[in-house]
Amino acid sequence: MTLTDMRSEYGKTLVELGSTDQSVVVLGADTTSSLKTAGFGREFPGRFFNMGIAEANLVSVSAGLAISGKTAFASTYAIFLPGRAVDQIRNAVCYPTRNGKSGLNVKLVVSHGGLTVGADGGSHQQLEDIAIMRAIPNMRVLIPADTFAVRALVRTMAAEYGPFYMRMARSKTPTVHSESTKFVPGRGITVRDGSDCTIASCGITVHMAIEAADMLDKEGISCRVLDMFSVKPIDGPLLEKAARETGRIVTCEEHNILGGMGSAVAEAVSERHPVQVRRIGVDDTFGESCRDSEVYMLLEKHGITAANIARIAKGMIH
Repeated sequence: MTLTDMRSEYGKTLVELGSTDQSVVVLGADTTSSLKTAGFGREFPGRFFNMGIAEANLVSVSAGLAISGKTAFASTYAIFLPGRAVDQIRNAVCYPTRNGKSGLNVKLVVSHGGLTVGADGGSHQQLEDIAIMRAIPNMRVLIPADTFAVRALVRTMAAEYGPFYMRMARSKTPTVHSESTKFVPGRGITVRDGSDCTIASCGITVHMAIEAADMLDKEGISCRVLDMFSVKPIDGPLLEKAARETGRIVTCEEHNILGGMGSAVAEAVSERHPVQVRRIGVDDTFGESCRDSEVYMLLEKHGITAANIARIAKGMIH
């Protein structure tokens, strides 16, 4: 299994973009070393801004730069965006209209989402951000599963006008895609085909979904695996096809099941082709502290594991 670091890929891709696009500016909130954006600052100091521990200001300055024609990438930990700056994200980034286009050209890219923050504890384990961000008009929400997705989506965000929110993992993650994989906002990816059940996943749970499908395959159960990296817009046609062809859907995410990717899937399926949907994630509670070596235990506590995905899927079939 090859483990790679999303944050390092993010920083590397920003430098590549900055060398060819003078409009790209990068902002941070005293987390530029952790988010791996400091390298952009060394290469392009005139287009790099560390705003300190002032997240509302980080978003407001990003909006101002976007108004002036820049493509602004603003980054910190997920607990702080949107945690401390929902007002600025809604009213300064998503609400305005510029040159007839909705929203401003601000890309909010965070790390340290979900339970895998570990030792930072429940106060820093962001489990509500997907729900918050997908409810704001004009905001698009992306959750990459690996570094191939990060690289492609950063380039897509730079090329497409308007607000984006992308959530990366703190921990290193296995690769599940390849250089040739196409990532298009609004389109999910069928990682594996299957006929008995569909597992819809995003972020770190995509690899778990693949492992669960492998487990079930040994029992003669064929599971389709979807990477729903684009939570908003969600790929309704892909989910409808999965519902019609497999008859049942399990979702798994590192987020509260209320308002997250699973909710987005359930909404889309219920309106297009209703089938049973079971959501796996944190069930309306906060996280808790654990050592980095114990993160797997925290995920197990909340059922965010390949074994539990397989168990739930099998129970829906039999």
